[in-house]
Amino acid sequence: MGLLLSKNPSNFVLLSYFLNMVPLKKVDVVARTGRHLQRYDTVGYRQVVGCIPYRYRKTNKSKELEVLVISSQNGKGMLFPKGGWEMDEDIKDAALRETFEEAGVRGVVEEKLGRWCYKSKRCDIMHNGHMFPLLVKKELDQWPEQNIRQRKWMTATEAREVCQQGWMKEALKELIDRQKKISNL
Repeated sequence: MGLLLSKNPSNFVLLSYFLNMVPLKKVDVVARTGRHLQRYDTVGYRQVVGCIPYRYRKTNKSKELEVLVISSQNGKGMLFPKGGWEMDEDIKDAALRETFEEAGVRGVVEEKLGRWCYKSKRCDIMHNGHMFPLLVKKELDQWPEQNIRQRKWMTATEAREVCQQGWMKEALKELIDRQKKISNL
C-alpha cells in the first residue's frame, strides 16, 4: 500500500493507492504562524485566548476533576494552552484552535472564565488573556505541536502547583469554583 500527501501544506490529506486511491483520513497538522492578523486592544495589549481542558475521572466513590496541562515551548514549566486571537476568528473558535494546536484535544468550549491582564515574560509586552473551560471529548494522537510540547492530565491541586502563570492559576480557581457550584445544584 502506498501513500500520497496533498501539496497543500495546511491540509494534509492521507490517500491510499489501494482501490482507486480512496481517501482514508484527513488530518490537519499545521499550526497557524505569524502575527499579521493578531488582535490588539485600543491601548496596545495583545489579545490572547486559551482553554483549561478538563474531564472527570471516575474513582470508587465519586468523580474527580482532572485538567490537562502542557509544557511551555522551551520545556521549562507547565501551563494551559493559549495563544493569539486573530482578526478573522470568533473568540471561542480561536480558543479551540489554540487548544487543538498546542494540546491536541477537541471538545466543548463553555462560558468564559474571565479576562486577566498580564505581562509577557519573553517580550515584556502587556496581554489580555481570555480563558475558557473546555470539556474534552477527544484526545488526538497527532496534533501540530506534538513535537515541541508534552501534555499531562493531573488533578486541579497538582495543576495549581506546577502552573507557573499566576493568572492561569486564577482561571483554574474560577473553573474549580464553577464546577463545585454545578455539582451542588
